[in-house]
Amino acid sequence: MKKKVVIIGAGPAGLTAGYQLLKARKDYDVLILEESKEVGGLSKTVKYKGNRMDIGGHRFFSKNKDIQKLWQEILPLQAKPSYDDKVLKREKILPKKGPNPEKEDRVMLKRNRISRIYYLNKFFDYPITLSLKTFKNLGLKNTFLSGISYLKSMVFKKEETSLENFYINRFGSRLYRTFFEGYTQKLWGRHPSQISAAWGAQRVKGVSILEVLKDAFQKLLHIKEDKKETSLIEEFWYPKYGPGQLWEEVLKEYQKLGGQIKKNKKVTEIKWQENKIIAVKCAGEEIKGDIFISSMPLKDLVAGMGKDVPKNMQNIAKGLPYRDFITVGLLVKKLNLKNETKIKTFNNLVPDCWIYVQDKNVKLGRIQIFNNWSPYMTKNPQETVWLGLEYFCNENDDFWNRQDKDICHYAIEELIAMGIINKNDLIDYHIEKIKKAYPAYFDTYAQIDELKNYLDTFENLYCVGRNGQHRYNNMDHSMLTSIEAVDNIINNVKDKTNIWLVNTEEEYHEKIC
Repeated sequence: MKKKVVIIGAGPAGLTAGYQLLKARKDYDVLILEESKEVGGLSKTVKYKGNRMDIGGHRFFSKNKDIQKLWQEILPLQAKPSYDDKVLKREKILPKKGPNPEKEDRVMLKRNRISRIYYLNKFFDYPITLSLKTFKNLGLKNTFLSGISYLKSMVFKKEETSLENFYINRFGSRLYRTFFEGYTQKLWGRHPSQISAAWGAQRVKGVSILEVLKDAFQKLLHIKEDKKETSLIEEFWYPKYGPGQLWEEVLKEYQKLGGQIKKNKKVTEIKWQENKIIAVKCAGEEIKGDIFISSMPLKDLVAGMGKDVPKNMQNIAKGLPYRDFITVGLLVKKLNLKNETKIKTFNNLVPDCWIYVQDKNVKLGRIQIFNNWSPYMTKNPQETVWLGLEYFCNENDDFWNRQDKDICHYAIEELIAMGIINKNDLIDYHIEKIKKAYPAYFDTYAQIDELKNYLDTFENLYCVGRNGQHRYNNMDHSMLTSIEAVDNIINNVKDKTNIWLVNTEEEYHEKIC
């Protein structure tokens, strides 16, 4: 008899688990329960009047070969130029065999990633670097003081009891105040002194003083204007129609393998006996299973398990914080920002995928330019600019509860105040509100290991994904947690340590210098 596997959530983690399990074995009956009408979770793509919005921005880059292979298995890498590269005659090294994005839809594009910080009405490299341009933008005095502050941080280390101390130890107090303090507070709604250093340890790989000094001297001695863009560019993959396209295709493949999915089925209760989950309830329906894979928020999972869960575990789960956000899709005729790079774009649009807004005088946290992610994300990429303006907030706070038109008006006024757009260039807008987008590292997060140990006592329960583990994972990390879980299930491995360890080791970190 086939074992019944119930997967909660049809985001990257849930869909990866279902697909990998059925691809490996035929003796499982797999059902995915998704609370919304769409798949992809935070990685979904929203369609609006011929334009597409990527919720949060998702570059497809991973050091893990299994993840790269899985992506190409679903969406093969392009072998011919995309629309913008062809028109603008931008050259890329492409495979000899593969789909043509101008003729086929099931295709992964190869894109240049350019992300910068916008501060003092100037562009800085992101991640921040000790480049000649950074020195020029900061000015001689600030550069000198930042260098002294950095050297001091190398000698006098602070105890890393907070994210603030974590950043100061790696960048010095002056660069921390300039590039990290304000943006971090925007993102989390808490001062970095109140946030666990674990978030920085997971997301940021520091550099040594020798690396920084060597890099700085090389740039000062050898930098040329025609080479100044190279530090900004790295390649990543991206589905022709945004990340949601990948997960829609994974769902099709999962269903071809016999997998089932029920949408609009929010799990509200988890039934258990002793050390096993026996069933879940959603919309009045009870669904039994032998194995349960959960990507639902830990807070909701434990709440659904009822009052028999030990009180201290209930309290930890209840206190786990999240950060929600709102994306304002804004369609405009043009931007006022000048493209001073060597990268060719339509109408000389700045080439950034993301622009990080450091200005403490505005609430806006980040700007996406969807034209630059993929020309197919925008209905008229040569005539309009399709923006995603990201505002971090908490569900049901004052900003969250505003009417859509008021949020849009607020966003437009901020862009006008920053000199980025003119009011008469506005064409249309669309609002998306995203709950529990970012698991946060404060409040009861300090006790999360206790909660993980408790949940691991349920031998047929596997917690995967960003919300399923309350960890700020990239998409490939969320997928890897499911791959590890599936391997454990197939091989009857009871220890779940490997699942929780994904994205805690140094090789997963993003280098910032």
